[in-house]
Amino acid sequence: MPPLVLLWDNFGPLHLDRIAAVARRLGDRHHVIGVELCGQSDTYDWDRSEGGDFERILVYPDAQLDRLSAWKILRGVLGAMRGRGRGTVFLCHWNEPGIALAALILRLRGHRVLTMSCTKFDDRPRNLFKEMCKRLFFVPYQGGLASGERSIAYLRQMMPRGSLAGEYNTVSLDRVRAEAGYGPFAEATVEEGVPHSARDFLCVARLVPKKNLPMLLDAYALYCAAEPEPRRLRLCGSGPDEAALRAQAQALGISGHVVFEGFVQSDAVAARLAGALALILPSIEEQFGNVVPEAQAFGLPVLLSTVAGARDKLLRNGVNGFLVEPDNPEGLAWFLTLLHRDEALWQRMRSAAFRLAPLGDAASFAEGVESLITAGSSARSIK
Repeated sequence: MPPLVLLWDNFGPLHLDRIAAVARRLGDRHHVIGVELCGQSDTYDWDRSEGGDFERILVYPDAQLDRLSAWKILRGVLGAMRGRGRGTVFLCHWNEPGIALAALILRLRGHRVLTMSCTKFDDRPRNLFKEMCKRLFFVPYQGGLASGERSIAYLRQMMPRGSLAGEYNTVSLDRVRAEAGYGPFAEATVEEGVPHSARDFLCVARLVPKKNLPMLLDAYALYCAAEPEPRRLRLCGSGPDEAALRAQAQALGISGHVVFEGFVQSDAVAARLAGALALILPSIEEQFGNVVPEAQAFGLPVLLSTVAGARDKLLRNGVNGFLVEPDNPEGLAWFLTLLHRDEALWQRMRSAAFRLAPLGDAASFAEGVESLITAGSSARSIK
């Protein structure tokens, strides 16, 4: 069978979800291979996950991506592909020179090469000249897998003739629920879990500037001022801003209601999501927001920044959550108060979250992979 390779720098649970979904859907036609460049992540402290019903290759067990030279990345990718027949290769990290060189060589060797990306135009201010130069990184690619309309639009600008599909940023709803001790998503009901009155607000994010957590604390302080018995705000994440955020909570008089939980592994995140009132993600820069589909596995309403990529497919404003302007703490405080007081609204949003959650399941990733392979086969047959 022809190889079907999916490569990331490091595998967390969500990457294994996606590869496993591809193996289930396409494993009878392709030899599915997951290539993990590094044994450690340069961004997340997650525990190493084992297993998977697919071939798994770890290239550099003791390395992380930001410490690898372009030459070492190139050598690692080509080494993982040595001895494989021609097939389809999906590569993340298109912006790494080593990946770009590997993509070019693999293309010249006859592989079909595609990228995986959730980059959007609105992630940061753009310079037209730099954006045109970036097109060079995409020359080897024949298409890509993206997340939502804005991400697809960005890839279309970079690859006008490439085949594009979604959805890239997905998780296994069943795996997330199992980690919290819940049954499969097909068995989910709005009655499951603790009652509305016993739930807290939850934010799962790295404690870094782009997550906009000072604004969240300002909004939460306004909410606390309006409620005699406010719900707690749980912050799950670690990062360099923790001391400043603790000091801000103290200055606002809300430190007794804000729980800094530090970095927690995926099973602990799932348990907290299962018992939360709503997920809050007010970022000023957020390519996607992988915790959003995880929250929707439990029917959680999401208060999501307007810049987050997850809003394109997974959030309908006023239906299964609310869109939050990153510079509007008063608006966020009003949403917190609304969900705190109105259980009927919360239940309606919960039902809607369950309805839309399958859009973020890893099965959608596998469907996108299959559609790109099919598009490539059609193009070759036409030639």
